[in-house]
Amino acid sequence: MQRAKAPFHVMTKPAGPLCNLDCSYCFYLEKTKLFPKHHSFKMTDEVLEAYIKGYIEAQPSPQVSFAWQGGEPTLAGISFFRKVIDLQKKYGAGRQIENAFQTNGTLLNDEWCTFLRDEGFLVGISIDGPEHLHDAYRVDRKGAPTYRKVVRGIELCKKHRVEFNTLTVVNRKNAAHPLEVYRFLREIGSTFIQFIPLVERKADDASNSIGLGLSHPPDLTGAAAMTFEPEVTDWSVLPKQFGDFYCKIFDRWVTRDVGKVYVQLFDVTLGKWVGAPGGVCMHSETCGRAMALEHNGDLYACDHYVYPRYRLGNVLNESIAEMADSEFMRDFGEQKRSRLPKQCLECKVRFACNGDCPKHRFAYTKDGEPGLSYLCEGFYQFFTHSAPAMRTMADLYRNRRSPAEIMSMKKG
Repeated sequence: MQRAKAPFHVMTKPAGPLCNLDCSYCFYLEKTKLFPKHHSFKMTDEVLEAYIKGYIEAQPSPQVSFAWQGGEPTLAGISFFRKVIDLQKKYGAGRQIENAFQTNGTLLNDEWCTFLRDEGFLVGISIDGPEHLHDAYRVDRKGAPTYRKVVRGIELCKKHRVEFNTLTVVNRKNAAHPLEVYRFLREIGSTFIQFIPLVERKADDASNSIGLGLSHPPDLTGAAAMTFEPEVTDWSVLPKQFGDFYCKIFDRWVTRDVGKVYVQLFDVTLGKWVGAPGGVCMHSETCGRAMALEHNGDLYACDHYVYPRYRLGNVLNESIAEMADSEFMRDFGEQKRSRLPKQCLECKVRFACNGDCPKHRFAYTKDGEPGLSYLCEGFYQFFTHSAPAMRTMADLYRNRRSPAEIMSMKKG
C-alpha cells in the first residue's frame, strides 16, 4: 500500500463527458472527441474497483472524500452507485468515507433520492437562477428549457430529506441580476451557495487540431505559456460585471445572512483574513492536488486540463499516489505561484486571490506582461470592497466572538 505525501482530491466522471442536457456554455460535452474509440462512456466494473481501492489506499488521512461529477453522473445508473458503496465498504478499512454528487437534477426521482439520503450523499444541484435566467443557456438535447425539471429534482430532495446545495454558473446574462439570483437561491432552500465564473475562450489552433470548439487553457508546463489574446465567448461573464455581481450579493449577505447562508467565496475570503489553511484551489498559492478521473481510468492534472498532454496515467496500471505525487504534478501546481506577473506580486489583495485559477490567466497586465487573470478587475473589486467587513469579522473571530455579530453592528 502506498499513500500520497499530502491529501488530494479527484473529480470522478463515471459517465465521462456524457450528459442529457446540452447547455450552451458547457466546456466538457465536447470532450467526447478525445475518446473516439469509446462506444460506451460508462465506467467499467474493473476501472471502478481499481479506482476505489487505489484512491482509498492513497489518501494519507482517515477521511476519504469521493466526488462524482460529469457530464451527468446519474447516467451511470443507481446500480453503478450501489457498487460504489459496496466497494467503499470493502476497501474502507475503518476510514471515514464521504460522497459528493454533482447533478443537473433533471433525472432525480424517488428511487434516486431515497438512495442518496440513505447513503449520506451530499448532492449539488446545478441551477443558474430563476426560470428566465436558468433557461437562457441550460437546455436539453432538443433545445427545450430545463428549469422546471431541475426544480422538480430539488423538491424531491426536500421531500426525501436529501442534503443538497447549489452551484450557479455566473454568465453574462445572470450576472446582470445578482440580487434576483441570490434571493431565488435562498427561496428554494439553498443555504450553501457556490458561484462559478464562466470564462471560456474561442478555439485556438491547438484545440482545432483535435476537433474542439473551445480553446485550451493557458499552458503551465512549457515555454509557450500564457501567450494568448483574451477572445472569450459571448456567454462568458465580463470582469467588471463579475465584480459587481459579488459585491452586491455580499452587501446583502453581510447585513442579513452571516451564519445562516454560506457563500463559498465569502467563507474562503474570511478564512484568508484569519489565516486559516485550505480553501478552494483557484485562490490557493499553488494547485496540483485536484485531479480529474475519466470513465476509462485515465487520470488528468485538473478538470480544466483534460487534454492529452496533461494525462498522468491510468488507474488500472499505475499507482494513484505516485501520479498525485509525480514531478509533473509538482511542477504543474508550483507554476501557479512561480509565474505570477509583477502586478500580482505587488497587489495588496494577493493574499486572498493568489492570481486566480491558471485557466483564466490569459490576459495582460497594465505593463503588457502576460499571465494576468481575465477576471482580475472583478476579483480586485470584490476583495477590496469586502475588506472592511472581512477585517471586522476576522477581529470578532480572533476574540472568540461570532462573525455573525457584524449584522447587528451594521444595523447599529
